[in-house]
Amino acid sequence: MTIASDDAVSSRFIASRMRRIAVSASNAAGQRARELVAAGQDVVDLTIGEPHFNTPPNIIEAAVEAMRGGQTRYTTVDGSPRLKKAIANKFARENGLNFSNAEIIASTGAKQVIFNALLTTVEEGDEVICPSPCWVSYPEMIRLTGGEPILLPCTMDSGFKLTPQRLRAAITSRTKWLLLNSPSNPSGAVYTEAELKAFGKILLDFPNVWVLCDDIYEHIIYDGQKFSTMASAMPELAHRTLTVNGVSKSYSMTGWRLGYAGGPRVLVREMAKLQSQSTSNPSSISQAAAVEALDGPQDTVAAHAAEFRIQRDLMVGALGNIPGISCNTPAGAFYVFPSCAGVIGKTTPEGRRIDSDTDFVAYLLESGVVAIAGSAYGLSPHFRLSFATSQHAIIEGCRRIRDACIRLR
Repeated sequence: MTIASDDAVSSRFIASRMRRIAVSASNAAGQRARELVAAGQDVVDLTIGEPHFNTPPNIIEAAVEAMRGGQTRYTTVDGSPRLKKAIANKFARENGLNFSNAEIIASTGAKQVIFNALLTTVEEGDEVICPSPCWVSYPEMIRLTGGEPILLPCTMDSGFKLTPQRLRAAITSRTKWLLLNSPSNPSGAVYTEAELKAFGKILLDFPNVWVLCDDIYEHIIYDGQKFSTMASAMPELAHRTLTVNGVSKSYSMTGWRLGYAGGPRVLVREMAKLQSQSTSNPSSISQAAAVEALDGPQDTVAAHAAEFRIQRDLMVGALGNIPGISCNTPAGAFYVFPSCAGVIGKTTPEGRRIDSDTDFVAYLLESGVVAIAGSAYGLSPHFRLSFATSQHAIIEGCRRIRDACIRLR
């Protein structure tokens, strides 16, 4: 009897839709770094997409009290009334947005919120406009729904930001969403209120195009800049805007998996329907912790952002002394997105030519630094580094990058 290989069986068994997407490059890089460390290799991991701070004690205590108090059962699918009230208060207090409970959804991370929104709305062939570089998961989620991501490359010269003219030119009869992430992963770009208004005025001419604002890095913003989001900058578009956020980045709660959004009731209702048939409610314990995060003291949020700014300046300064590398200063988030154009075409000491940012990142790995190629984010030749780590790791990682670049010929 002939037994088919695993690959042969899989190719027939796995749904064709899975060929539309790739494994998350950022997750894969982080996993690779963990594997290398576990194997005893000396590497500096600069891929980390989460704060290096611990969750504040008051939030942890709220979770413990919730468990002791028996809050360990199912909740309403899209979030408990208590959590929705805390989310509504946050939106009103910080963004000037007023949502009822029926206009709010909580999910297992902001990623699930975004996926719910896209799967609920995007039909086969619909287009979603994404300024790039953009988070690695946006295009893949869009493709999985049958939609087409329209990536609009935004270069370093433009501050990695979309212009109103390019937005207008990109809109077609198939455009369903404009997806904005500010502050941005990976570039740290921040859209001002005036820039959002300029986009909004264009979208008034296209009533079938909705706006999804991923504001997950809202509180990690520098140099006195003021955060703005589309629904508050352009109230005329609030009825077709989904404002997404979460507790992961601002409150160092990545592992708690709690994201949320406020938006039109009809959309939120359908997203909750989808969630009821997938994950159901987010963790009841995480919900209790999120209530404390949103309603409790906010002093750690500003303190952490101040420390991130110090680490940003440390990394940007170090990268500025590396031949072949150029880097702007990000206005928000905790990443830099340097250009490695100056090393393309050079040769490693072993005789391998650097033809792309992927080649360069592979070379850095050999030099003991884990980074992510800009191609994963839709813009080459760049690479992403995270400064959400220790100052020692930043200094040592940048030293290794410098030494690696000096060795190129």
